[in-house]
This record gives sequence, structure tokens and C-alpha cells, in this order.
Amino acid sequence: MATRLLPCLALLGLFAARSAGLATHVGHDSSSAHGSRADVARDDSDDSLEKTLTRAERASWVAWQAHDGNFFENFLSDDHVEVGTNGVATKAQVVALVSSGACAVKSYSVDHFRATRFDQNTALLTYRAEQRTTCGVVAVPSPTWVSSLFVRRNGKWVNALYQHTQEQR
Repeated sequence: MATRLLPCLALLGLFAARSAGLATHVGHDSSSAHGSRADVARDDSDDSLEKTLTRAERASWVAWQAHDGNFFENFLSDDHVEVGTNGVATKAQVVALVSSGACAVKSYSVDHFRATRFDQNTALLTYRAEQRTTCGVVAVPSPTWVSSLFVRRNGKWVNALYQHTQEQR
């Protein structure tokens, strides 16, 4: 099973690393669950949200390259789902793969970030990623367009879904 999962997870592009060392607080919501509209507007504007999520996603790429599974323990929701060209993976599988060092990220670039807010606790970050990564002898598909869904739980933005689609050239 492990040999089947490694190529599968590798080809996911594994969030191309979601940053080393960021604490569990990707974004902090200083208002209560029933805070006033002024609090929400002040602390969680769409511009601020996009910057927060983009910073977290960029950090995940740093962590991906550094094999920092601890980062993903905090960055991913417990019910996280990862979807790639070879299937679906759970948080535990993603953390195990990142930590294993089975994938070598030689270089990467991420750009064209755009956040779409669905409600106060759900937002989608889309962007383009290129990477020179191999997992064993298998090259991770690149470039890709990425969908990274965040949910706010207990005042923290965590990643609940990561999916990428290879760009056709």
C-alpha cells in the first residue's frame, strides 16, 4: 500500500509545500463567532483574507520543499482531502509523504493568486504552480492550476481541500 500511495501523493503536487514553521494560526479571527459586522469588516476584509491565505499557501510550498510534516499537521484540517492525478489522500497520508523525504523539490514558483470567499468561514484560493519535483523517479506534473479550500475553525484558517489540474500546453 505504501508504494502505491507514494506515487499517488507525489503526483498530487502535494501542495507544493505549505510552508515551514508557520504556527497553527494561519489567520486569526479576533471577533467572536457572533461578532459585530464592524469587527468582521475590520479584521477580515477580502484583501486581508487573500493576503493571509496566500501567505499560508506560499509557506506550505516552503514546507513541502523542506520535508516539514509538522507544518502540515497544523496547516491541514483533520478531515483534509488531497486530490491529484492518481487519486485521493488524507491528512495522515500527506503528512507521512512530506515527512518521508521521498520527494525532492528542486525548484518551484507560484503566482496568479485569487481568493473567493463563500461565507465568513469558507474561502477558496486558486493559483498557478510550477515545480521541478520528483518522487522517486516519477516527475510531479507541472505546471498546474491549484484549488486550495480553506475553512475557519476555532478562529484559525486551515486547509480542507487541495486539488490541482495539470495545465495543457
